[in-house]
Amino acid sequence: MATISSAPPGDKAAECPELIVYGREHCHLCEDMIAALKELQARYSFRLEMIDVDSDAGLKSRYGERVPVLVAGGQEICHYHFDVIALGAYFAKIR
Repeated sequence: MATISSAPPGDKAAECPELIVYGREHCHLCEDMIAALKELQARYSFRLEMIDVDSDAGLKSRYGERVPVLVAGGQEICHYHFDVIALGAYFAKIR
């Protein structure tokens, strides 16, 4: 998993909140979370960044095997499995 970013089509990136998935390559849970988020990206209008924890010793130490971790605005939304209810609650709180 390379560090990549994506934004919903037609939206100005600066106006969208940023969600970060901390994960690693060859992680099926990471792939599942990213796929679920991409499906919801147009609905919730957010930028998505994926960061490979193995690319940085500090991130690898911090997250270890506890991936994927979904973070927005400095707060953890969920980890291991995507939680659409927690994501909805986050957006309800910020909008």
